[in-house]
Amino acid sequence: MRSASITRATKETDIQVSVDLDGTGAYNVATGIGFLDHMLEQLARHSLIDITVRAAGDTHIDFHHTAEDVGIALGQAVRQALGNVAGVTRYADVHLPMDETMTRCAIDISGRPFLVWQVEFSKSKIGDFDTELFEEFFRAFAMNAGITLHIANLYGTNCHHIAETCFKAVAHALRGAVTLDPRQGARVPSTKGRLGD
Repeated sequence: MRSASITRATKETDIQVSVDLDGTGAYNVATGIGFLDHMLEQLARHSLIDITVRAAGDTHIDFHHTAEDVGIALGQAVRQALGNVAGVTRYADVHLPMDETMTRCAIDISGRPFLVWQVEFSKSKIGDFDTELFEEFFRAFAMNAGITLHIANLYGTNCHHIAETCFKAVAHALRGAVTLDPRQGARVPSTKGRLGD
């Protein structure tokens, strides 16, 4: 079973996350932030990873701590569920279109976390969600999942579409990268025989 559950409790947030990498894309998400919930639902549905998130945070201040800490916990859950990464495809990429928008994502389950974020928004908010927090979420996710994650919006004008293509592109690339390759068998997909250093 490639599944994991993570609990993260600080003075700013209290978060429970569970994932099943071999799921069907089922989701049960409640972060107290409507737009983030919507994006996490897209992430689950299009990655076919079952995701449950329960988060209570200091949203009376702003959404920063909750968005970042959900990214941390979700990344930790994915990393734990991957185990020793034996047999995974490891690399995947996608171009994700939505109406006038196109976003590219590439993933390496490398054990060497890194984020390249080439996404700009013409507005500072989508609804009441600060668009700058998307980068914070994905950085927290990548660093804690132990993945190299490149996200680039190639073009687009609608901020909702830009954000949604980022999450859907990550979802599809993640789906490909975590998929077990029957030709790999129990091997780790690296000539070093291990990942992460």
